[in-house]
Amino acid sequence: MANSDSQPPDSPGRWSRLWAAQKENIWTLAIALILAYLVKAFVAESRYIPSVSMVPTLYPGDRIVVEKLSYDFRPPGSGDIVVFRPPDQLQSIGYGADQAFIKRIIATSGQRVSVSAGQVWVDGQPISEPYIAAPPNYEMSEVVVPEGALFVMGDNRNNSNDSHIWGFLPEANIIGRANFRFWPPGAAGQISDPMQGAISMAK
Repeated sequence: MANSDSQPPDSPGRWSRLWAAQKENIWTLAIALILAYLVKAFVAESRYIPSVSMVPTLYPGDRIVVEKLSYDFRPPGSGDIVVFRPPDQLQSIGYGADQAFIKRIIATSGQRVSVSAGQVWVDGQPISEPYIAAPPNYEMSEVVVPEGALFVMGDNRNNSNDSHIWGFLPEANIIGRANFRFWPPGAAGQISDPMQGAISMAK
């Protein structure tokens, strides 16, 4: 004979006991998900490199950390490698607003940029670029970077869809600064330190 105090399998009492047993785990998972979202939104996120445009600095398949706090304390600077949403010029030809590009900042607002004789020139001076794959094999007349914008280029100059093709990058489109490569393990480490002057005038 069944015990008169027993409850059916789906009784409220069973679910209350199950909730009591799992409540801490559920709250822990919820907090972890919230923290992960906040970190990705405001602190850092991981990205992978899909193309050859940043070779030899970064290769397809590399995975990097993009940090988002630097530009709360200082403006983007020449030499920084930045990840950004495609500007309107690229979206108008089919790139999605949720896609991301990665390039190196060559010049900031007010500076003059040109490309000639296999050399990038900023404010009339050739810049030293030991990080590029090869000198650019194209010419570009001098342009002035407007306020609130940047001129960006891939380190693989002759295989990069960058500012010399589509124009200036609005600073507002920046997602963050490429800071650290964590994959592959053999190449893990700091990507570059813009405060050490990654771009300088050629001697």
